[in-house]
Amino acid sequence: MPSPFPGMDPFLEEPSQWPGVHQRLITYIADAMQPHVRPRYHVLIGERVYIAEPSQGFYPDVTLVRYPSQTPTSHRGIAVAEPDVPTVVGDNLNEAQRQPFIEIIHVSSGAVISIIELLSPSNKLGTGREEYLRKQKQILASGTHLVEIDLLRTGQHTVACPQERLPIPYHYLVCINRAGQGWAVYCIPLQRRLPRIGVPLRQPDSDLVLDLQKIFHHCYDNGGYEDFIDYRHPPTPPLEFSDAEWAELWLSEQGKR
Repeated sequence: MPSPFPGMDPFLEEPSQWPGVHQRLITYIADAMQPHVRPRYHVLIGERVYIAEPSQGFYPDVTLVRYPSQTPTSHRGIAVAEPDVPTVVGDNLNEAQRQPFIEIIHVSSGAVISIIELLSPSNKLGTGREEYLRKQKQILASGTHLVEIDLLRTGQHTVACPQERLPIPYHYLVCINRAGQGWAVYCIPLQRRLPRIGVPLRQPDSDLVLDLQKIFHHCYDNGGYEDFIDYRHPPTPPLEFSDAEWAELWLSEQGKR
């Protein structure tokens, strides 16, 4: 079952949920593109490491979630005996966040044609944002197309387009920078579906059309988010007053309130 929202689900922006959503979306975007560009291109998933400031919080690799209306009946697959003794014990490591991104590689030349970035909170705050902007600048100077998908309402404006050129209000952004040709932006309000975008390839090849809403539905279904998101409470971060009123009415119509 898809998310009750017509586009992005603001409840998935919650900090404990977002890392899993991010991983799934990156994987499903790559999977959706790969069959349509082979054998001329390959879609690869890379990984970049950011050192997070303590104030930005720590995102775990696994989160234990209690379902809102259920109680556990058994410990399937979980041993209740004492764990084995570890070989070595050490201090905490730096709070590093590993963030995947997508590269579209031209097979015959080995050139990186397009990069797709799905922004996370660390890309929009503090030193993590500074590191991201440095990488962004390098990509834009390299002759590589850059597609940035920002599905987070928190943090500073980060995608590679002037914020003052954008109409308001909007909640989410998709920015496409075509190497040497300028940029285009999709400004997406909460009440609208995520767009179908054109991912640039090497000329004369046509853009690859990517349906972000279809991919998001796939992420929501496979992640089982319907089972543990409690839509009776406001999302984190909270919505502005008018958006909260709209969400309240919309969720009531969907039978979630």
